[in-house]
Amino acid sequence: MPNPARNPPNAPPQPAGPAEPDSPVTLVDGETGAWALSFAVHLAVLFLLAALTAILPSDRRPILSATPVEPIEDLLPEEFRFSNETEDQIGALADAGASDAAPSAPLPDMVSEVLLKIEPTALTGTVEAFEITEPVMTSPTVTDDMLVKGVGAVGATGAAGAVDRITQEILTSIDQRPTLVVWLFDQSGSLKPQREEIAQRFDHIYEQLGVIAAAGDPAFAKHKDKPLLTAVASFGKGSTLLTPEPTDNLEEIQAAVRAIKDDDAGVENIFTAVGTVANQYRNYRLKSPRRNVMIVVFSDEAGNDVGRVDETVDLCRKLEIPVYVVGVPAPFGKREAFVKYIDPDPMYDQSPQRVAVEQGPESLVPERINLRFLGQRDDETLDSGFGPFALTRLCYETGGVYFTVHPNRTMGGEVQPWQTSPMATYMSRFFDERVMRRYRPDYVSVAEYQRNLSNNRAKAALVQAANLSLTEPMEDVRLDFPKLEEAQFAESLTRAQRDAAVLEPRLERLVGTLQQGEPGRRTLSEPRWQAGFDLAIGRAMAAQVRTEGYNTMLAQAKMGMAFKDKKSDTWVLRPSDNISSGSVLSKEAEKAIAYLEGVAKQHEGTPWALLAQRELATPLGWEWREEFRDLAGRLARREANANMPRPMREEPVPPRKERRPPPKL
Repeated sequence: MPNPARNPPNAPPQPAGPAEPDSPVTLVDGETGAWALSFAVHLAVLFLLAALTAILPSDRRPILSATPVEPIEDLLPEEFRFSNETEDQIGALADAGASDAAPSAPLPDMVSEVLLKIEPTALTGTVEAFEITEPVMTSPTVTDDMLVKGVGAVGATGAAGAVDRITQEILTSIDQRPTLVVWLFDQSGSLKPQREEIAQRFDHIYEQLGVIAAAGDPAFAKHKDKPLLTAVASFGKGSTLLTPEPTDNLEEIQAAVRAIKDDDAGVENIFTAVGTVANQYRNYRLKSPRRNVMIVVFSDEAGNDVGRVDETVDLCRKLEIPVYVVGVPAPFGKREAFVKYIDPDPMYDQSPQRVAVEQGPESLVPERINLRFLGQRDDETLDSGFGPFALTRLCYETGGVYFTVHPNRTMGGEVQPWQTSPMATYMSRFFDERVMRRYRPDYVSVAEYQRNLSNNRAKAALVQAANLSLTEPMEDVRLDFPKLEEAQFAESLTRAQRDAAVLEPRLERLVGTLQQGEPGRRTLSEPRWQAGFDLAIGRAMAAQVRTEGYNTMLAQAKMGMAFKDKKSDTWVLRPSDNISSGSVLSKEAEKAIAYLEGVAKQHEGTPWALLAQRELATPLGWEWREEFRDLAGRLARREANANMPRPMREEPVPPRKERRPPPKL
């Protein structure tokens, strides 16, 4: 077959020549090589794709699925939800709570009282670090002059001493920025001597400040404006500003204090007055240049407008105005105390008079049962270690201090009534404020206090029992039974049994109320509530054991008792440890003693421990004793004296001075 390549179509025909031999035959010609190369390339691609499937994730993995769960809205209580607002204070007393307080003293206190004011930071941005160089904490070298803001109360023997300690607070405030101090005085007549004392003390206060200023103290040098301004106001039923404008003139300040007139109406609207003053000078806090504002209150009562404490606290906290109060100690677990009043006019009777004033309690409501039993009237007034609840709460929540002032404050000593200073409250015992700090009342609103009671049965039972014992006072019980004849003796026993029969159901109700709270006692963690509940149930059960034993002894006497000594004429019931072993009364007595001994041991140095020790000092059982009191001879002498004419006095008795009733204090 002719080769087309050799004979192109248009080429001329070639002549025929001799024939050429055939080309050799091969396995791979040109077309076969191309096919083989293509096959190798595709095979390599297939191997590459297979390798990629082993490396890359497979599209056929198992699919996991879950059913969506609805969010639980009430998983956390409202109190623990996070706030989007920034805090402008940190520390145990700030809004952020105790978690922001860090102890810095050699030995940190049980509860941190640090309150550090800082400028608010932005919601976003770099977190600032604040270096605390002078923390205020309890340390081994703590002195009585160290103030801890918000502590609740600080003891002092006089108003002047309290003012001297406030002077340091003024200096600290001036070191931060210029300061306005408002002195707010109670107009009651009982505070007149204190007002004069304070007016005289201003010389020392402002002289001290002036000396420091002259010495070039940085607290004064770095402020162009006057570093310290003063305003004076008074209050009774209403409030009055005695300095038209804040001043730094000492004579003007003293004149304003001495110009305060006594108000005998007996109404002290303290919280209204504090709120009025705070609003009056709020521009000093809000407008530039800003000043610090401090309010210092002088009063000797708890205030008649305590219902306004919440709004006053909110206002002062909003304006960052600390309130300091120089006042009286609250009586332990009682609303009223008695002032030793002596007529200031020597033309009238100068013998002391007991005037009731409302100075307590130290808690929102009384948390102490009030028992009167067996001739031991429970009307002794003890220092609670704190001021009246509402006023102390105002100081506590605004970063101030309440000063409990009493001229007879002597730690560890007992003050007799005749030792009490004129115009001071009758108080027989005072307690170390450093010990009492652990027993601080719950300075909260009424609503929060009620929530606390509803959350713990022991707390609720204690408050209910305290209310029962105050509204149903326990009557005194007869212990002496003269026996001139059987009929008269039996009648006196019957009357005593009748009195005990009235007392028993009241005590049974009191004990039953407290026993309902025993399950909640195990969860109590606050020392104050622990001591209060244990003392209450221990005293109530002890009184119940004594009453039931008393009734048993009367029944025994009615069955007949003979004197061992023929001269004896009187049967007397005396406390004794004699209680039938294994009886119901014996078991109740053991339980009461266990509660009381626990209080005395675990809460030493407190009013709860003192009352527990006194309760333990009187045995819970009874025994009869016979005595000779010469009843027949007394009757005979009384009849003889009644028939004898009275002798004439040689000298006329001088007329007694007129005794006029005391004013409202």
